[in-house]
Amino acid sequence: MLIAIISSLWLGIVTSISPCPLATNIVATSFISKNIKNPQKAILSGFLYTLGRVITYMFLGSILISGILAIPSVANFLQGYINKLIAPILIFTGLLLLDVIKLNFSFGICKNSVYEKFKNSTTLGAFILGIIFALSFCPVSAALFFGNLTTLAIEHHSRFLLPLVYGIGTGIPVMFFAIIIAFAVHKVGEVYNLITRIESWFRKITGMIFIFAGISFLIRHYII
Repeated sequence: MLIAIISSLWLGIVTSISPCPLATNIVATSFISKNIKNPQKAILSGFLYTLGRVITYMFLGSILISGILAIPSVANFLQGYINKLIAPILIFTGLLLLDVIKLNFSFGICKNSVYEKFKNSTTLGAFILGIIFALSFCPVSAALFFGNLTTLAIEHHSRFLLPLVYGIGTGIPVMFFAIIIAFAVHKVGEVYNLITRIESWFRKITGMIFIFAGISFLIRHYII
């Protein structure tokens, strides 16, 4: 279970710094920067944004996982074949992370229109942005959440904990930027440039680990 918790947190972090979710986090950071002269408000905004994401993923994950486990035929099938399902999911997600497979879709609410609507609101707007942006999915974030996290949560019968940890992972970068905005705003540009440089390596390393793990599951459950 400890490995599952660490894996869920890592999935959330990888999601948050992938290109599409990173764009929403930049919008969130822009929102938080309004409070640049008030460190307490900047940190509170970052916390509320992260809380919005956490609650959304926990709620969405619990409904999805509870619904699947509540259907005996589906639950029995997954319990019997979950290890075989993990292999193709890991390999597919790894290929997505390595850009070997390229998909172009997104669903959710337009980021710009949402930002324009809430840009003049109070810190409560950060909480609402967290909820809305958590519901916006692109190929990588959809594969990581609906494929990998959901499979992991079903395997461990974790309706709330693993989705909650995943949500925390997705909000860590914005919370990090909120602290920088509050206490070292002149470093924001440097940190952002560093994250964009290491994002590619994070994604590639994670993608290779996913493919390697998927091949291991493939050999263990399909060949041996």
